[in-house]
Amino acid sequence: MEQRQLGTTGLKVTPLGLGLAEISRQDNMGTDVSQAARVLNEALDNGINFLDTAACYGATEELIGKTVSHRRDEYVLATKAGHAVADAPGKSWTRETVEHSIDRSLRRLQTDHVDIVQLHSCGVDVLEQGDVIDALIRAREAGKTRFASFSGDNEAAKWAIESGIFASLQTSYNLVDQHARTKGLFDMAQKAGMGVIIKRPVANGVWWRNESPYPYADEYFRRSQIMRDAGPFEHEVDDNVLMVTGFTLAEPAVTTIITGTHNPDHLKSNIDMVTTGLPISNEPVAELHRRFEDVEDDWRQLT
Repeated sequence: MEQRQLGTTGLKVTPLGLGLAEISRQDNMGTDVSQAARVLNEALDNGINFLDTAACYGATEELIGKTVSHRRDEYVLATKAGHAVADAPGKSWTRETVEHSIDRSLRRLQTDHVDIVQLHSCGVDVLEQGDVIDALIRAREAGKTRFASFSGDNEAAKWAIESGIFASLQTSYNLVDQHARTKGLFDMAQKAGMGVIIKRPVANGVWWRNESPYPYADEYFRRSQIMRDAGPFEHEVDDNVLMVTGFTLAEPAVTTIITGTHNPDHLKSNIDMVTTGLPISNEPVAELHRRFEDVEDDWRQLT
């Protein structure tokens, strides 16, 4: 699979990354090590080299450690810190919580360092306070992470870019959530030399559904209905999954997208699609740009 430079970090990552949040949502995945091993090894065996997890994604860090820590040199490893989980010493978004979270992640991942630690969707108030950023920088200086990064949206993402502190940005972008493009966030990140990691790249699958698949996808589903009701598409791609994935990866600022699945067959299908079915043509991408701009009503990024 193709590899792309992640900003100015020197890291090379595949355009399709594996997000571990979906594994954490499955009832048995906290204890079913064999299923996690299938998914993670299938990803690595087929060329995916970017794994994205978080301290608050259930047992996923531990599952990575148990199943693929012996293959550590084959993947770029990103996690997130800031939320008070498990035996955290206090509340979210304190220096102590971030420090504890990073050390806990290293133990669970069975590694002496991660490549990227991202502050996990905090607000501008937390960033301006500064202590969690100091904790992240100290972790980098101690060799616990190679790069300090930010995961978030809207004003907080803009603050993070303008600060010059962070090496990469993880943010929301898809065909019904184009704020990062229309409001200049991508342009800012590129000028700052930041790699861009996309979460929710297929908009939770709302484009091809008749109802919202999850409560947290209700707003995306509402937007998709508005975009579809605005009239027939002239250049719609027959394969919906290919279209929404191709749309997101067509954005020049995007380095990698993180998609999650607990199903090895779905994972293999995604890999085949990215390696053989992309890119899609410019026409559907341009049409989706126009359709979004015509109907959106201050549709901010969803976190």
